[in-house]
Amino acid sequence: MLSLTYSYRIYPDAVQEARMLAWMESCRKVYNYALRERKDWIASRKCAVNACSIRSEYIIPADTPYPDYYKQQNALTPVKKENPELQDVQSQVLQDALKRLDRAFKFMIGRGFGFPRFKKFGQYRSFVFPQFKSNPVTGFQIKLPKIGAMPINLHRPVPDGFVVKQVRVVSKASGWYAQLILESGVSVPDVMPNGNSIGIDVGLEKFLAVCDGRLVERPQFFNSLQRELKWLQRKLKNKTKGSANYRKVQHKIRRLHERISDTRKQFHYLTAHSLCNGVGMVFAEDLNLKATSRGMLAKHCLDTAWGSFLEILSWVCWKRGVYFAKVNPNGTSQTCPQCGTHTGKKKLCERVHVCHECGYTTDRDVAAAMVVEQRGLAAVGHTVKLPVEVSSSGDASLGTTREAGKPNCKIGKPALYS
Repeated sequence: MLSLTYSYRIYPDAVQEARMLAWMESCRKVYNYALRERKDWIASRKCAVNACSIRSEYIIPADTPYPDYYKQQNALTPVKKENPELQDVQSQVLQDALKRLDRAFKFMIGRGFGFPRFKKFGQYRSFVFPQFKSNPVTGFQIKLPKIGAMPINLHRPVPDGFVVKQVRVVSKASGWYAQLILESGVSVPDVMPNGNSIGIDVGLEKFLAVCDGRLVERPQFFNSLQRELKWLQRKLKNKTKGSANYRKVQHKIRRLHERISDTRKQFHYLTAHSLCNGVGMVFAEDLNLKATSRGMLAKHCLDTAWGSFLEILSWVCWKRGVYFAKVNPNGTSQTCPQCGTHTGKKKLCERVHVCHECGYTTDRDVAAAMVVEQRGLAAVGHTVKLPVEVSSSGDASLGTTREAGKPNCKIGKPALYS
C-alpha cells in the first residue's frame, strides 16, 4: 500500500468560506469540550480517598468509565440534537476532531509529547473528510460534502492508479488549500544499497558538508526577516484587540511566518535533490534533535530545521531510488577519516581537522562527513579500508586503494585538493 499527499490551492466563494470557517469553530468547540471532559475525569481520580482537593473538582462517580474516543463519539449524537450549529457540520468531520484529540493523548504517552492544550479562537485551522465514495475532483473543480463544488488549481495531475481516500481542508495566511491523501495498491520494494555513496554532516557554520568536499552555505531564514517580524509585532501590540486594524496586522504576521516556512522548505527540497544526483547511497547522522533545540544555539538550530531536512531527504531518496540510512553520530568530529585515530574533542571555534598521527588536514565538517560515510558503508556490509595505516609507533604508510569513492591523498594534503 502506497500513500501520497498532494496539496492544491482551492478558491471557495464567500458563502463557502464562511461555512468552512464556521465548521472549524465547531470542531474547535468539540475538541475543547472533549478535552475538558477527559481532564475532569483525570482530576477526579487524583484526590485521595480520605482527603479533599484544595481546589474544587468535579465529583464523578467511581464507576464512570474513562471517556475515550469511542464513548465520546457515541455521545456526539445527543449533543448534536441539543446544539443546532453542530448539525450543519458533516458527521465524520466532527468525529475526526475527537480522533485528533485521541491521537494527542497517544502521542503524549508514546512519544513523550506534552499534555494536550485547549485551542484558542483561530488556532483550529483544518478539518478532514476521512472518506469518499467517488473521486471528488472532476476537471478543475473539487466537490466537498455539504460545502459544494469550488475551483481547484491542479498544478499537477493525480497519478494513475491512485484513489483519493481523504481530503484535508487547510486555512493558511495565503489562502485555502486542499490536501488530497492518495492511496494505491502498488507495492514498492525497499531501496537496496548500491552505487556510489556520500556522507553528510549538518551544522550551523555551514548548512551541511559532504564527504567529497562540498560545503552548502546556511541561509538565515528567520534571522533575515526577524527585524520585520519584530516591527509588525510591536505594531500589533498598539492595536485594539479584535479591531479591523488588529486583524490586518495579524494577517501580515501570519503571511511572514508562512513565507519563512515556504522558503525553508523549498531550500530543503532543492538541497536534497542535489545530494541525490549521481549517487546510490546517502548517509547522515542520527542526531538527538530534542537536545540541540534546548541549548544556547536553540534559535539557530530551530531555524535550520535539521529534522525537517532529514525527513525530506529520506523521502527524496526513496522517491529517486537512493538508499538512505542514519549512523551513530558519536565522535564523528573526533575521528580522523584517513587513519581512524581519535583526535580528541574540538572547540566550536576549531574549524580545521588536523590529525597528529598521519598529518591529514581538511575542513572539520568535511572530515566528519567522511567518517559518517565510512560508518554507513560498514553498516550495510561494505568493506571500508582506510587509505592510511598507522602502526603503534606512530609511523604512517599510505594505502594503495581508496574505497567508497574517496580519492587517494598524500599525507598532510587535504582530500579536497587531491
